[in-house]
Amino acid sequence: MTKLSVNINKVATIRNARGGNNPDVVKVALDCERFGAQGITVHPRPDERHIRYQDVYDLKSVLRTEFNIEGNPVDKFNDLVLKVRPTQVTLVPDEPGQITSNAGWDTKKHQDFLVEVINEFKEKGIRTSVFVGTDPEMIEYAAKAGADRVELYTEPYATAYKAGPNLAIAPFVEAATIARKLGLGVNAGHDLSLENLKFMHEQIPCLDEVSIGHALICDALYLGLEETIKQYLECLK
Repeated sequence: MTKLSVNINKVATIRNARGGNNPDVVKVALDCERFGAQGITVHPRPDERHIRYQDVYDLKSVLRTEFNIEGNPVDKFNDLVLKVRPTQVTLVPDEPGQITSNAGWDTKKHQDFLVEVINEFKEKGIRTSVFVGTDPEMIEYAAKAGADRVELYTEPYATAYKAGPNLAIAPFVEAATIARKLGLGVNAGHDLSLENLKFMHEQIPCLDEVSIGHALICDALYLGLEETIKQYLECLK
């Protein structure tokens, strides 16, 4: 079964726009769980412009499902992850101030660095996933670095989907097949939506997890959070 992990960064963005604690990030996360989500994802950035580091500690103490923390493995981020010990950490090569993730790792170029970071997390029992594109070599070097999983960067699929779903999904099917052969779990995320998720899942049923935030929170403005999560879960049946 492919798990749905809801990224709640956008909820924190709305909260931070006015100060105070409305909407309540922790309550929304618990509601996501109550409505059927099998995980919660956060991506704290150094400037804390959406998820704050304190949010991560607050969530850890109450979540009942899998907790996934994404981010660039700089010292501050690593210290947070090692203290919180989530179910999973997803390593993303973000630059400071970057609006959103827009590329996977060059796992060959950064091999030594990734080996060091991954070993540190795995020693603490934290499942480690590496954000990658569909290049087979990048997936191979993620495996060599000791990753447990890769998360496929799916923005190119989402962009090309309307023009031709079969062509758009082809490199991702190949990438998932290669990852599985290398003994890696396969996650996916970025710009997945109610429009394109079902087809991806039909073509890659071996996905372990999809992490979805922006589109899901936007849909919730119209459908409500409970109905939105229900519809996303239907895409994964």
